[in-house]
Amino acid sequence: MHVVTIPEGFSLSQIENAVNAKLGTSPDSFDAVVRDTALLHRLDVPTQTIEGYLFPDTYTFQDGTTARVAVETMVRKFEQVWKPEWTARLDTLHLSRNDVMALASIVEKEAKMPEERPVIAAVYLNRLKTGMLLQADPTVQYALGKHVARVFYKDLEVDSPYNTYKVKGLPPGPIASPGRASIQAALYPANVPYLYFVAYPDGHHEFRADLKGHEQAKLLARKAWDSVDATRRSDSTARGR
Repeated sequence: MHVVTIPEGFSLSQIENAVNAKLGTSPDSFDAVVRDTALLHRLDVPTQTIEGYLFPDTYTFQDGTTARVAVETMVRKFEQVWKPEWTARLDTLHLSRNDVMALASIVEKEAKMPEERPVIAAVYLNRLKTGMLLQADPTVQYALGKHVARVFYKDLEVDSPYNTYKVKGLPPGPIASPGRASIQAALYPANVPYLYFVAYPDGHHEFRADLKGHEQAKLLARKAWDSVDATRRSDSTARGR
């Protein structure tokens, strides 16, 4: 038996690496399954792969399990987790399930504290309602095709439908596999007026409804990050003595 654990927020490529490493399946066979037109139709997704629909969980597979069986198992888990009342909720939000999964995947990548998930979802939905660009850094990282520690201004110019700094609206599909909590946050966002947020070193975000307040929060956040960087440099120097 082989145990494969897929954490929340794993991308399709990360899931592929985990499955292939544990089951000995080939990248070609995995790629073929996640691009299977029957699966795409079944999930009603407009993208070229089923990115986001392999539900994050711990799975136990028998020796000799194929990539198709592994992928089908993860898709079935998603279908089991998705509740009928969530489908009914889509009409209230005026979003498709694929839209919700795309939003949930961004929330999954942004949130470090569970209680902030519905608030982060609300920020992005508020931006959608006002016609603002989402400007979600995780979508830029996805468009770049690699993880970067920090997103720089030059990265924001990447030409991709997933670059929410250039393209209005939600990305074409999920950028990772969101967990249950992030899906729920996207379906039931907090009732808040915020349009902006900025991350602090301890993982929490400061939320603001206006640009002026956001700029002030960014200055305070920058000071906090600079303090953390200075402490790290000092510790590194002390260890080197």
